[in-house]
Amino acid sequence: MGVTGFRKINYEFKAYCNDFSKVISLLKEAGAINRGLDLQKDTYFKVNAGRLKLREGSIKSYLIWYDRPNVSRTKKSDVLLFEPGDPSVLKEILMKSLGVNVVVEKRRQIFSLKNIKIHMDSVEGLGNFVEVEAQGEPGDEAKLHQQCEEMKKQLILAKEDFVSCSYCDLLVDLGQTEVS
Repeated sequence: MGVTGFRKINYEFKAYCNDFSKVISLLKEAGAINRGLDLQKDTYFKVNAGRLKLREGSIKSYLIWYDRPNVSRTKKSDVLLFEPGDPSVLKEILMKSLGVNVVVEKRRQIFSLKNIKIHMDSVEGLGNFVEVEAQGEPGDEAKLHQQCEEMKKQLILAKEDFVSCSYCDLLVDLGQTEVS
C-alpha cells in the first residue's frame, strides 16, 4: 500500500447537536448523500504550531496537520493530509518523538452535498456535534465561506451551540489528557 499527501482549504464550523434525526432530515431534504459511518480514533501530538493528529478510521487513516483560529463562527482551516499505508509505525514514531496531547474517539456519520462534508459526531466524553466543512482550492475562499453560512441556515442551529475549538481542546479543558 502506498502513501499520498495533499493540501486543501476548508471553511468550517462545529456546533453541539441535541437532535441528530432533525439534522439528518434537513440534510436529506437538501439532497445530501449518506456516505456511511466511520469509527475514528484521533491521536493528537504535542506540537509548537497548529495541530497534528493521526486519524485511525474504519474507512481510512490520515496524518493531519491543520491550523485555524479558535472562534465560534465559520473559519478557514489550512490543512495538510498524508495517507500512510500502515499508520501503526508512524504512530509509534510520533508518540516517541513528540508525545501525545490527547486521544479523541468518535462515531462519525458522514454526509456530503457537492463539495461540502457534514459530520454527525458522537464524541466520547463530550457528546454530540454537527460539523460542516466546505472544501476547495485556494481562490475559492469566498464561495466556501458562503456555503458554510448557507448550511448554518439550512440546519437551523442555535447561535449558542457553536463551538470555537477542536474536540482535543475540549477534552484537554476537561483534564482528559494522555501522558507520553
